[in-house]
Amino acid sequence: MTLAIETEGLTRLFDGRVAVEGLALAVPVGAFYGFLGPNGAGKSTTIKMLTGLLSPTSGRARVLGIELDRDPLSVKRRIGVVPDGLALFERLSGAEQLRIHGQLYGLDRREAGRRADELLAALELVDDAGKLVGEYSHGMKKKLALGCALIHGPELLFLDEPFEGIDAVAVNGIRRLLQDLVARRAMTIFLTSHVLEVVERLVSHVGIVRDGRLAAQGTLAEVRGACTLEEVFIRTVGEEREVRGLSWLGEGA
Repeated sequence: MTLAIETEGLTRLFDGRVAVEGLALAVPVGAFYGFLGPNGAGKSTTIKMLTGLLSPTSGRARVLGIELDRDPLSVKRRIGVVPDGLALFERLSGAEQLRIHGQLYGLDRREAGRRADELLAALELVDDAGKLVGEYSHGMKKKLALGCALIHGPELLFLDEPFEGIDAVAVNGIRRLLQDLVARRAMTIFLTSHVLEVVERLVSHVGIVRDGRLAAQGTLAEVRGACTLEEVFIRTVGEEREVRGLSWLGEGA
C-alpha cells in the first residue's frame, strides 16, 4: 500500500506541555481520511507539522514520499491547505484572489485565469467574482479558500474544519466537489471536522486522536464496525457525561 502520509513517533511540545505525542499516521494515496478528535486534541497542530508550518519536537513525517524535514519546499508545492483561520486578501475581488494565488504557485497569467474561472463556476461564486472578498459571507470565504487550495492541482489536500460556521447549502456544494475529486482519484484528502454526520458520508479512512495520541485508525468500516461514527467517537474520546441542569432555571414553575 502506497502512503500519502506516514508518521512515526510524531511529537510536539509547547513549553513542556504535550500537544501531540507519538503519532503514527498511515494515510493511503487516494484516501479520504477523516482526522477526528475533541477540541484541544492536537488536530490543528498535526496539520501544521504535516504542512511544514511547525517543526516537530521529535519523530518523523513522510508526505508524498518525501521526508518533510529534508525537503519541505517540494512538499509545499504539491499540497493544498485550507486552514481553520482563513488567510484571504479582503481588498481583492474573489476572481483576483484566485488568479494571484495561482500565479504564486507558478502558473502563468492565462492559465491562472482559466483555472480561476473554472473554480468560480464549480464553487458557485461566478455571480460574486467581482465583489471584494471583505464583502463575502463566511461560507463564501470558505469556498474561495478551497478554490485557492485547489488552483495549482495539488496531490494532497488538507482541510481544517471546512464546514464550520457555514449553512447546509454551502456544505452540500463543498461535499459534492470533494467527493468528485476523490472519486476521480485526483487527490488524497486529509480532513478535520466536528460535523460527524458529514464526515461519515465522505471519508474512506478514519483516525481518532485523544489528548494528542492516536486512539483508533483504519478504514471507516474497520473503525466504525456495527456502530455509527458518532457512537465510536464518543466511546473513544470519553463516555458521554450526565447533563447537569441549572438550578435557578424553572424555580418559579
